[in-house]
Amino acid sequence: MRGGDAAGGRHGLRGAQSERDSRDSRDSRDGGVSRDGLAIALTAVARGDEAAFRAVYDQAAPAVLGIVRRVLRDPAQSEEVMQEVLLEVWRSAARFDPAAGSATAWIMTLAHRRAVDRVRSEQRAAERELRAASMPVAYDEVADAVESSLERERVRRCLDGLTDLQRESVTLAYYRGYTYAEVAGLLGVAVGTVKTRMRDGLIRLRDCLGVG
Repeated sequence: MRGGDAAGGRHGLRGAQSERDSRDSRDSRDGGVSRDGLAIALTAVARGDEAAFRAVYDQAAPAVLGIVRRVLRDPAQSEEVMQEVLLEVWRSAARFDPAAGSATAWIMTLAHRRAVDRVRSEQRAAERELRAASMPVAYDEVADAVESSLERERVRRCLDGLTDLQRESVTLAYYRGYTYAEVAGLLGVAVGTVKTRMRDGLIRLRDCLGVG
């Protein structure tokens, strides 16, 4: 009986192991990944395995969003940075070293670093905008010169000398009456970018038209 019990125990262990193997296989097919399997999944991602990346994405995204949100506070920016982090995971999975730490810690480090970089970038943009705002430009003078000039061909050539973003920003603001925020929305760029490009464009227009 004891021998039979031992044999039954061995069969039971093998059955349990088989069930775990089967469950792991199902998780793999369904795109799921356990915490312990995240490192293995990253190794597969490094080989270009899209199914493995989907599994990593599904598991890591909530935690990445959480840590980014704590740094940025802004929900929209947090979503955007989360996508950037997971794209970086896809591109740089080969750099993950299991000997240096867990897969979760590696991904969270990427997330925190990217969030901090975004904060610093926003701060630099704000500082540039403040500096630009402190440098007076004769906007009304330039606008009047453009609107009242009878040399339309000359004006057109001057506008053609601007970059696409400068020309579009100036045209939308001065010829169509859009606000900075509306121009930014139409062009799909930040308001600070519109202000900077418009300022540079007006300076170039002023020089080209000989105003001032």
